[in-house]
Amino acid sequence: MLRFFLHYGIHFLLPLAVGFLFFRSNQKRAILIMLAAILIDVDHLFADPIFNPDRCSINFHFLHQYWTMAVYVLFLFIKPLRIWGIGLLLHMLADWTDCVLMGFESGM
Repeated sequence: MLRFFLHYGIHFLLPLAVGFLFFRSNQKRAILIMLAAILIDVDHLFADPIFNPDRCSINFHFLHQYWTMAVYVLFLFIKPLRIWGIGLLLHMLADWTDCVLMGFESGM
C-alpha cells in the first residue's frame, strides 16, 4: 500500500507542489505540463505484458532508460523545455521509488 501511495503521490502530487512553489506566475501551465509528462508511459505499450505491477520500469522501457534520463537532465538547461525536464525527471523519480520499494517487498 505504501508503494502505491508513494508512486502515484509522486506522479500526481509532487508536480502540483512544484508548480505551486516554484512557478507562481505560470502555475496552471507548469502543473499541466509536468502532469503531461506521464505520457512517456506510452512506451509501456511495447512491453509484454503492457502492465506488470512487479516490473521495474527503470531501464526496461525505452523512454525510461538511463540515457534518456540524461536527455531529460539536459532539458533543464533549455528554457523552453525546462518544465518538461522537471516533469520527466519527477516521473523517473516516481518509477525509481517504485523499484526501490519493490526490492524491499521482495526481501532484496
